[in-house]
Amino acid sequence: MPDWKSRLVVSWEDSSGVHKVVPVDSFAPQFSLGAEVLHSIDATHIGVVYSPKSMTFSLSVKAIGDSAAQLTSLAMAGARFNLVLQETDDGTDWSFARVVLTDCVITSAAQNVSVAGAPSATFSGFSLAAMAEPKTGTASSIP
Repeated sequence: MPDWKSRLVVSWEDSSGVHKVVPVDSFAPQFSLGAEVLHSIDATHIGVVYSPKSMTFSLSVKAIGDSAAQLTSLAMAGARFNLVLQETDDGTDWSFARVVLTDCVITSAAQNVSVAGAPSATFSGFSLAAMAEPKTGTASSIP
């Protein structure tokens, strides 16, 4: 069994370079692959109907560094950027070498300020393409 010693790092890329998102509370990419079973009055499971694939994400950060401000600026400008999730440190525990969401657009940004604890910011959006690169095997991409 692997002993989880490494950490995952989220970064975003644009024309000016790579920017690490710190500190990240959570990052949740979601892939909807758009396959639905086709049924008939005569029989069930007779085929499959494919609809367009979609890639969405939700990202929560502590609003105590530059990351929340930079991501808010990207959201307000409607700018496209890439999100990269990969392992840091020794890099032996996680299943993937990296997951990349390309041409991301933030669709909503919310700031949460409370009496206790650091303020946080949550960003949601979609990606026009994605790539998952496993440590062994072949990388997959959408589209």
